Amino acid sequence: MRTLKIATRESPLALWQAEYVRSELLRHHPHIEVELLGMTTRADQWLQTPLAKIGGKGLFVKELEEAMLRGEADLAVHSMKDVPMELPEGLVLHTICEREDPSDAFVSNKYPSLDSLPQGAVLGTSSLRRQCQIMRLRPDLQVKSLRGNVNTRLRKLDEGEFDAIILASAGLIRLGFVERIAERIDISTCVPAGGQGAVGIEVRGDDQELMDLLEPLGHHASSICVRAERSMNLKLNGSCEVPIAAHATLKPGQPDQPDQLELRGLVGDANGEQILQGAAEGNADQAEQIGIEVAEQLLAQGAAEILARIREQNA
Repeated sequence: MRTLKIATRESPLALWQAEYVRSELLRHHPHIEVELLGMTTRADQWLQTPLAKIGGKGLFVKELEEAMLRGEADLAVHSMKDVPMELPEGLVLHTICEREDPSDAFVSNKYPSLDSLPQGAVLGTSSLRRQCQIMRLRPDLQVKSLRGNVNTRLRKLDEGEFDAIILASAGLIRLGFVERIAERIDISTCVPAGGQGAVGIEVRGDDQELMDLLEPLGHHASSICVRAERSMNLKLNGSCEVPIAAHATLKPGQPDQPDQLELRGLVGDANGEQILQGAAEGNADQAEQIGIEVAEQLLAQGAAEILARIREQNA
């Protein structure tokens, strides 16, 4: 009997995701044992500093990856929007589970929607991507940095530090906080981060036995969409340090035709004064190429200059 160890952060949402993977593995393979290895990452410890200043969301996964490379863990479970585009040698992103709602959620105890916020209201978010798009719509708002796990962010809202905050809908749904969502922001209004709402499983590339065990947990449509979004990000050398958004949708084809993939991408400056957008569609088996096509559209509009300027400001 094999015992698998899942490396996970210890935030409530990360633990929910790890428990979900554990229960699915046991459901499909009742003969194995699965344990959780909880870890506190450097990004979890440095809550007073914006992520863009300390190395980005890659810090959320670095310690988990090191535990796998040392042989202390067999797999790591991640929010896909936190996973860097390039993985350490020896590790592979093997499984994408079924995606939850990828939208952003407007959360407030006073106001029902983003549009209803009064002029000068204080809005909390840790994401330059969200800040960029919200400032484009509402340049009158005061956008302030908000870090911490979902529970911590909700507590800061409840204590009156903010008039409203923006969180991922998926996290609120998974943790049982769906009633806190005042408005699910339409994806056409605020394009999500690449991979938002999807859970991914990272393993050592030489562990074929484990990869075989994980096969039933994969979700075909979610995997294709995330591949396209990450392909666009990779071409742009994207990370959470810069305002990049990507969202793909899959439309089932006819019996004699392949599924069709549509991808929308966005790059902007932190204040929303300049927003670049691109889109492409094609057969689902061309997911990576569609991602590259959208990235090239954005680069042709000047995305590289915007991203270089923001990276220099964050250095």
